[in-house]
Amino acid sequence: MDLFAGTGAVGIEALSRGAKEVYFVENSPAAVETIRENLQSLGILGGYKLLREGASLAIRRMEREEVSADVVFIDPPYRMTNAYTEVLKALAESSVIGVASVVIAEHEKKFDPGKEFGELRRFRELVQGNTTLSFYRLGTAK
Repeated sequence: MDLFAGTGAVGIEALSRGAKEVYFVENSPAAVETIRENLQSLGILGGYKLLREGASLAIRRMEREEVSADVVFIDPPYRMTNAYTEVLKALAESSVIGVASVVIAEHEKKFDPGKEFGELRRFRELVQGNTTLSFYRLGTAK
């Protein structure tokens, strides 16, 4: 899952590396159109679903549809700090992720989205310049 997909670069990369299916979730109409154009320009005709709605709504929809994710990538606009808590809590409370799933949140180095959300716990941080990737799993202590 590519939540807050923007241009779709993360999900497109996953498809190019053999992902069976990618869910692109993006609320911005302009960004959704950009994702469509990028997929089309690369000749990607299938193996994805594009959901134009907020991430928390999409998580609830996917839960009803019994979707399960191996990897979830979260990259909201950095100014939307509350989105991290909202989405990480929604994931922790949903059946969309399981014990083998990895949730990756990209955020500014100076911002900490949190160490745990219910059973979803950060197990690794990777700092790259001004950006940090926080990795989460269910039931994993740091």
